[in-house]
Amino acid sequence: MNPENHYTERLSLTEGQLQQVKKQIFRISMLRLALFIAGIAGLYFFFNQTTLLIICICLTFLPLFILVKIHNRFFIRKEWLETQARIIQEELQALSGDYSSFEDGKEYVNPEHPYSFDLDIFGRRSLFQSINRTCTFFGKNRLAKWLQNHLHEKTSIEKRQEMVREISEHTLFREQFRVAGLVHHGQSSDGEKIQAWSQSPAQYLHAGWVKAFIWGVPVINSLLLITSLAGWTSFSWLGLSFGIFLVLSFGIIKRATYIQETYGKQLKSLNGYARLIALAKAENWKSAGMQELMERFNLNGQSPIQALQQLSKELDRLDLRNNQFLYVLLEGSIFFQLQEIVRIERWKVRYGQHISEWLETVGELDALCSLGTFAYNHPQYTYPELTEKPFCFLATQMGHPLMPASQCVKNDATIPSRPFFLIITGANMAGKSTYLRTIGVNYLLACIGAPVCCERLKLYPNQLITSLRTSDSLSDNESYFFAELKRLKRIIDLLNQGQQLFIILDEILKGTNSMDKQKGSFDLIRQFMQLKANGIIATHDLLLGSLIKQFPEEIRNYCFEADIKENELTFSYKLREGVAQNMNACFLMKKMGIILQE
Repeated sequence: MNPENHYTERLSLTEGQLQQVKKQIFRISMLRLALFIAGIAGLYFFFNQTTLLIICICLTFLPLFILVKIHNRFFIRKEWLETQARIIQEELQALSGDYSSFEDGKEYVNPEHPYSFDLDIFGRRSLFQSINRTCTFFGKNRLAKWLQNHLHEKTSIEKRQEMVREISEHTLFREQFRVAGLVHHGQSSDGEKIQAWSQSPAQYLHAGWVKAFIWGVPVINSLLLITSLAGWTSFSWLGLSFGIFLVLSFGIIKRATYIQETYGKQLKSLNGYARLIALAKAENWKSAGMQELMERFNLNGQSPIQALQQLSKELDRLDLRNNQFLYVLLEGSIFFQLQEIVRIERWKVRYGQHISEWLETVGELDALCSLGTFAYNHPQYTYPELTEKPFCFLATQMGHPLMPASQCVKNDATIPSRPFFLIITGANMAGKSTYLRTIGVNYLLACIGAPVCCERLKLYPNQLITSLRTSDSLSDNESYFFAELKRLKRIIDLLNQGQQLFIILDEILKGTNSMDKQKGSFDLIRQFMQLKANGIIATHDLLLGSLIKQFPEEIRNYCFEADIKENELTFSYKLREGVAQNMNACFLMKKMGIILQE
């Protein structure tokens, strides 16, 4: 079944279930209203008839309280189905090229990054936005990290490819995982607060006075209650004890309130992570990578699910202190706040050191789900073949994954050895820059273990580095030209350090005069050859094509031509061999009336 049919079928099923749940909610609402009215009427008519009054309460208010719980479950189910319907609709929109529903990762935009800024990896209508289906902050950060720091080893990439392949086949799991994550969605700072809490010391757990109060208060009150009931002592002694302990409990109100206000909501969100872990562990994973991922959720042979749920229950119990009546009763009787704080700290000592690993593993699984959905939504994409021979980049029918299929013109790219450079010439708007970004984006996808928009791709995973849109900086008093020189210096330094790079440059040395630019470009490419570099350079300088005479085995010339037919400018966007022959600047200036026709 193709993705569109699958999502359409799932949406129809989900909307049907949602309508049924809404009907059930309405019926229960009406039944609750009827029981409430009947109960009030019974209280009025049978107020002086004890037996009938008790029967009335049992038949009205007792079922009413039960219905409240049932009603809440249906509302939870309604929220789940509404979220499920929404994400399925978002996938249908994504298939048509609309990714606006997904977070774009604009916070990760970094002009200084080796390639992400040039290739539009983050921000509006970016690669990140098209891939991102994460439902946790850990997953979002992990996906961004993968795109910012791609893999360089063949075995690591192939291992992730295997994981992405497998998770792409678990369509219902990915759907349920995302729904669960969005339903339990917290704040961006939750992860930091949870990790800070897990690493903080336990203040009360090992204190001697704490143990004395935890054991002493219930024992003293129990003994006084027994002796009072037996008539050996007055109940006033029990009341005095109760009052003293209640007053003493005020001393730890601040600590209990701090836990509730600072960490309470965040720690309760761990119950949502427990749900995500449970969903993952319920699947039958076959790939070695996914099985290793599941092993991280084991704690001495046990699952962290129960541990996380236990913490959530302890925090729920601590919330009982918010009820003033229960606060007075529980504090005076058993020093309840202190007992709960100690239980929470005992949990932290036992499990706190594992929280970061659990959350990071959930994040990795979340990021894999995004790549899996990307793979599922593009069944025509292929997984690249990795080679151990440096360097190799052989692409057949390669297109940009963000371009609509109806507009995407596909081209090949061949860089068979090291050193080797492609020099791309062509007129303005002919497709040079798009071609460079197409290569860069597919190269990056390949190096994070994702499928690529190619009929076939074979490559060696060098470090990717680009210089396509270097910008000036007024705040740093830095010109455009100097910013570009810094980027080129960085590339040369890395090559001198022995790093293997895949370099993509667009119109180098734009900020200087044509003669200086030409000489500098020639010298730079010669330097690349000496350092055994690989890459692709787009330029308007046709003379750079003459370098093939000096490096006949290491340079190939290709071009994008602008064709002028019947006084109209057309572009095929197809890569052709050789150096460009046609330019279009003067033609367009005449066409627009900027300069006069000759």
